[in-house]
Amino acid sequence: MPSKFQILQATKIIHNEGVIACPTESVYGLSCDPLSEKAVGKVLQLKSRPPEKGLILIASSLEQLMPFLDIGKEECKKITEYIPPMTWLVKKSAYTPPWIHGRHSKLAIRVSLHPIIRQLCDHLAHPLVSTSANPANMAPATSVLQARRYFKNAVDMYLNGETGALQRPTPISDLADNTLIRQ
Repeated sequence: MPSKFQILQATKIIHNEGVIACPTESVYGLSCDPLSEKAVGKVLQLKSRPPEKGLILIASSLEQLMPFLDIGKEECKKITEYIPPMTWLVKKSAYTPPWIHGRHSKLAIRVSLHPIIRQLCDHLAHPLVSTSANPANMAPATSVLQARRYFKNAVDMYLNGETGALQRPTPISDLADNTLIRQ
């Protein structure tokens, strides 16, 4: 588990439009400030990911995500009452920058249960972009060492820690109709 100093250092890097690698519920992820087009561009470049694919926003609470969402009380209740980690596709607000959602009409979000992600988001008081830490067509990193092998010095900071219990990336479901997009 990273020290408080390391968490504060990571939040400073994120504020300065940097990119970090950190553990999530299932794999290592690349994270940055969702409002920084420069930082999101760096994440996309590191992964060789086309911008039209979009990215996921993760947060420690639904409240942190609300400025990016256009959903009602029933949808909020469904998200907060669902216990296992789930990435939801939801209606995005007009405030959501296009570099986050790509060509999609909906936004992918997750309220994270991972303690490191929660600490980062709580210190930042806003969500993070998250995507698996791997170049295109490579397996997602499951350790800090694997993430370092992939990205070397191109990532501004690596936070060492345990990933969650999931064996693969979180499932994705459309909140409107419960369609399971990824298992």
